[in-house]
Amino acid sequence: MNDLQTLRAALTPADPAQDVVDRSRHRLQNRMLAAPRRRVRPLAIGIGLVAAAAAAAVVVATLPGTPTPPSQAVAPVDPGRQILLAAATVAERTPAGTGKYWHSTTKVGKETWEYWTTADGHEWYRDAKTHGKAVPQPRPRPIRLNGDDDVTISGILALPADPAALRNWLNEGLKRHGVPANQRDTFVLQSLIDLVSVVPSPPAVRAAAFRAIAADPAVHATPDGKGVQLPGGGRLVVDPATGQVDGSSVFLGPDGKPATDTKGHPYAVSAEWTDDLPK
Repeated sequence: MNDLQTLRAALTPADPAQDVVDRSRHRLQNRMLAAPRRRVRPLAIGIGLVAAAAAAAVVVATLPGTPTPPSQAVAPVDPGRQILLAAATVAERTPAGTGKYWHSTTKVGKETWEYWTTADGHEWYRDAKTHGKAVPQPRPRPIRLNGDDDVTISGILALPADPAALRNWLNEGLKRHGVPANQRDTFVLQSLIDLVSVVPSPPAVRAAAFRAIAADPAVHATPDGKGVQLPGGGRLVVDPATGQVDGSSVFLGPDGKPATDTKGHPYAVSAEWTDDLPK
């Protein structure tokens, strides 16, 4: 070895020991793991936060004793009102002149009487004294509405076809005749019932009367669900498929309770359109 080789050997360090190499490798790996990670895009961050919030909400909602927000409850429609509104729809769609006679039957105790009334006011009558025959009335019955005893068929044809307007018309008439304010609701209800039972009202007026009765807050379904309970204990039975009244105790006294005969029997009324008079 010459002088240059001897000098190079002296200046060149020897290979590091294996334990030094291992420690160096571990330090490098630790630095790589501790280095800052690549930044996540904002969209990914947003999705992560939403998912985390949703998960947290689920956890909170399932914790015992955690109050839940109240649901938007929908009040059920009274079955009695449903019957009346269905009858109103049927009445409204019934063509005028469906039947030639408006046939109403009233029963109380063992007594029964019937009327057949045409749209122009002519009328026939039958009870126990007519021996089963329908006899013509010498003059039309007085129709009592809104305090008047002389309402004509032509007047009924001109009644408002809007429920609120019809109720107002009846109320104004009662006020004009001096009926006390605390009795007007009963008389208005009686007039509305008459318009769907004993009076041959045109389709639009019958429909308005049914809707006005349904809007009365004191009207609700009977316990058996087949009729409408009236204030004071009266009962209005209506077939929603035909709009016909059947077996209703609808004559109300001044106190709003069903009228009765001297023996306490209530009056029951049925009504329908027909094309025939009894022979």
